[in-house]
Amino acid sequence: MYLYEGKKSFFNLIFWIGLAIIFNIYIYLSFGLKPAVEFLGGYIIEMSLSLDNLFLFLMVFSTFKIPLEFQQRVLKYGILGAMVLRLIFIILGIEIINKFHFIIYIFGIILIFSGAKMMFHSDNNIDFSKNPIIRVFQKVIPIHDKLEGHKFFVKINKRLYATPLFIILIIIESSDVLFALDSIPAIFSITQNPLIVYTSNIFAIICLRSMYYILNRLNGMFKFMKYGVALILMFTGLKLLILYFNIEISVSISILLILVILLFSILFSLIFSNDEGNKNLRIR
Repeated sequence: MYLYEGKKSFFNLIFWIGLAIIFNIYIYLSFGLKPAVEFLGGYIIEMSLSLDNLFLFLMVFSTFKIPLEFQQRVLKYGILGAMVLRLIFIILGIEIINKFHFIIYIFGIILIFSGAKMMFHSDNNIDFSKNPIIRVFQKVIPIHDKLEGHKFFVKINKRLYATPLFIILIIIESSDVLFALDSIPAIFSITQNPLIVYTSNIFAIICLRSMYYILNRLNGMFKFMKYGVALILMFTGLKLLILYFNIEISVSISILLILVILLFSILFSLIFSNDEGNKNLRIR
């Protein structure tokens, strides 16, 4: 079963990446080389930053002890919600930048700060019960303490309760808002073309489910990935800040540096992966 799901997730991931490449070729043929390179850069940035989302998903599901078969529905609705949220953030972000250009330097500072925080701060002891959205939600609808299959809500004694599965969906969606504050400014360092920004986000997001199931089996082998993601955040933040001094790093150089950072973080993770990480493969 695990082997089948692993293969299915891998081929799904290849399919979505292939579709992104075909769309990139379409952009090149329709709009030219510059937008095509911008899409590729944005796609690589969003894919790399999505890895941090996935590690959070793993942490949330393991904290609440949610079986793998129940995680699929949460991921499905979480990804659909992320598509809508990203569209809103992108429209607002581009509108704000067009009216207040200096905001792009604030985005740069936020990205550098986020990257540094990720580099030196551990998220292993997050108390999800302190999520402000959940605390407000609890005042409206009580939370049931047990899973009820794939249900988000359940009626007990004619009273409506939210199940732990719905609470996890809230955590994931609210967390995506925070991740969007990093990922969308990061892609603004590549382009501010609304079509390129949104489509590169969407193609990265639809890969998340397949990437999650693969990462779920290889989690212990990628302990240095978060440092690579942190470096990418800091690099894109710096790229935005130096625009103040009329210094611009080309998209092609940006893509090359990001790929180098990713490859080295994967390489170090594989070299220094411990025995405990290898046991997480769970393919039998």
